[in-house]
Amino acid sequence: MELKIRYELEFPINSSPALLYQYISTPSGLSEWFSDNVNSRGEHYTFIWDDSEEKARVTAKKTNERIKFKWLDDNGADTDYSLELKIVEDEITKDVSLVVSDFAEEDDIKEATLLWENQISDLKHVIGSV
Repeated sequence: MELKIRYELEFPINSSPALLYQYISTPSGLSEWFSDNVNSRGEHYTFIWDDSEEKARVTAKKTNERIKFKWLDDNGADTDYSLELKIVEDEITKDVSLVVSDFAEEDDIKEATLLWENQISDLKHVIGSV
């Protein structure tokens, strides 16, 4: 297996940080745009897509600002990979962006970027930011 590298994408979103935070930090919000279903028990989240599921643990969280998930292996131990969703609000213009920090193998970054563009498009549609 090739080593995954961290990459970052920024998407402008026409939304308040408080509303956007609900969609990036709650199981019900995440299941509307990120995966088919999301279950949580405390800081542990299970993301379900079709017939696959991934488990993650929340390692950082700041209301209306960011949430960071650490992906877990099959034994429930932390992997070296995480997903961070960070809300950035420009102090002057009040424009809001969502910064996605994720990991992918170098050959897959283009494909992963396209996937995120589709996911964020779904998110914008759900919150009425299109």
